[in-house]
Amino acid sequence: MTIAIYSKHTEPESVADAVLVTEGNGTSRERISKRVAAVPPSGLRRFFDIAASMEDVISLSIGEPDFTTPEVILEAGVASLRRGQTQYTSNSGMWDLRVALAEYLHRRYEVHYDPETEILITVGSSEGLYLSAVATLDPGDEVIVPQPSYVAYPAEVAFTGAVQVPIATRARDDFRVTAAEIEAAVTPQTKALLIGYPCNPTGAALDRHELMEIAYVAEKHNLLVISDEIYERLTYGYSHTCFSSLPGMKDRTILLGGLSKSHAMTGWRLGWVCAPVDLLAAMRKVHQYTIMSAPTTAQAAAIAALTDPRAEAAVEQMRQSYAARRRLIVDGLNSIGLATFEPRGAFYVFPSIERTGLDDTTFCERLLEEEAVAVIPGVSFGAGGEGHVRCCYATSTEKIEIAIERMGRFVRRVS
Repeated sequence: MTIAIYSKHTEPESVADAVLVTEGNGTSRERISKRVAAVPPSGLRRFFDIAASMEDVISLSIGEPDFTTPEVILEAGVASLRRGQTQYTSNSGMWDLRVALAEYLHRRYEVHYDPETEILITVGSSEGLYLSAVATLDPGDEVIVPQPSYVAYPAEVAFTGAVQVPIATRARDDFRVTAAEIEAAVTPQTKALLIGYPCNPTGAALDRHELMEIAYVAEKHNLLVISDEIYERLTYGYSHTCFSSLPGMKDRTILLGGLSKSHAMTGWRLGWVCAPVDLLAAMRKVHQYTIMSAPTTAQAAAIAALTDPRAEAAVEQMRQSYAARRRLIVDGLNSIGLATFEPRGAFYVFPSIERTGLDDTTFCERLLEEEAVAVIPGVSFGAGGEGHVRCCYATSTEKIEIAIERMGRFVRRVS
């Protein structure tokens, strides 16, 4: 049986045949903007869609916690609805939430943000990424992006007309970018550096001294730094360093964060941007005209997430569960011959599939077709991702064990 990797929900690979409309005078003009048409659909979505349509699939594809939002957070959201809090909030977000976030960041990282002028509550950190790009980048600006990286990074840069400058990181270096590599990529057109650590898809992380070296390069070349720290609570064996907490970095850093991953709140769509006053004001302007305000119920729930000790205990319990699953999947993949770097954060592993002789897209398609296991091609995540696949271990240990068994069978068959 052959399974085509598409569904009625999957975007076409090209919009070239759908972008022209004929005007009354017989001429044609493009319906879709060149910037949008030039960006391919997400390399992840088609695997999500086909896996959802199959029976008995073990999905290691979607980067989403398998936990339910902790009860204390749920209760706070429900209570806000029962109080009738169903209106818009301030464009910047609830005052109490911004204060709670400022206190949280100061408590954890000793970095101070003014809740009035330097904090914006967003619809997930994804909106924060969009706002950061639109508010700071002009056509022709260059943005350095270490890769493999989250699939939205190059797309958001491209939507502004700016130019992505990728730096490929490699498994032999634990997928860590160096300050020297970043500096070598700087040109007179370079405006920003976009980093995300802990990293989706590799699980790589940078220590404080490595970030300090990068900070020196950013200061030397007057770069903005967009630091996506959505996985800051999901770390294993090291302490996360908030980039804006480094000496001299707060005034040039846009800090992105949220509760989706750490607090199992993906569907609540609650994130934040913290930035210097001028940058935050520009992002708030875009936010005002496109979003108005983040979901009111989610904001009320987020206050409990950041302030209630029971929420903190639940986060730590989930982190420990991910740590155990991480050990299980790393050992399992290595045991079947897929060399796997040990991740230090997030909830992904990024094994090499070199021994199979297959390219990563073919590997993923055949694994899904023949063994009903869904993983994502590494090439979807940019330079350095080729020859690898991303597996998410935010699922049960039972499913991970079954997936490893099936993948082992597949690897033995094709190698």
